[in-house]
Amino acid sequence: MIPIRNRKKTLKVTVEEMRNFAYTYVEKYAPSKQQLKTYLLKKYLKTSNLNIKKQDVTNLIDIVLSDLEKNKFINDKFYSDSKAKSMIQRGSSINKIRNYLIGKGINSQYINETVEKIQDNNSDQDFFSALKLCKKKRIGPARTEDNRSLFYKKDISLLARNGFNYDTSKKVMDIKKDDFLKIIKLL
Repeated sequence: MIPIRNRKKTLKVTVEEMRNFAYTYVEKYAPSKQQLKTYLLKKYLKTSNLNIKKQDVTNLIDIVLSDLEKNKFINDKFYSDSKAKSMIQRGSSINKIRNYLIGKGINSQYINETVEKIQDNNSDQDFFSALKLCKKKRIGPARTEDNRSLFYKKDISLLARNGFNYDTSKKVMDIKKDDFLKIIKLL
């Protein structure tokens, strides 16, 4: 039997399909609201008929997203806090965390709250994150004393690329190896 291809979809069927796509995506990836919106738009435009306007699709996606938010399947504030916490554990700077969250489409209000919470918990978080990065990448104070001066510029530039400012980078690079090992044991 040959399937019927020109069957028109009703709005109710379309919303149910989108909701199912959204549930499977949320279950697998735990995305932000903007990531889910982008996914649904790409998914639906790829699978849908060409006679439906893009504006109608975005309106339907907004309906599905508001329903998911109301039922607390997606929450940008929780997403912001959890991503920031995991990035801090990996040794990311506050600037890197902020830029990551902006790239994921998180509201600036949630980003500012998250950054303030990080700074309230630890006033010098960038310093400790830089130390974690040094341990992970074996740079700066984690190097042997013979090679530290040779790789000074390279190590400072690596810290700068990871979002640490010059003062923090210099402070980390000037730590003695014994002090570095003591601090790392506490972290």
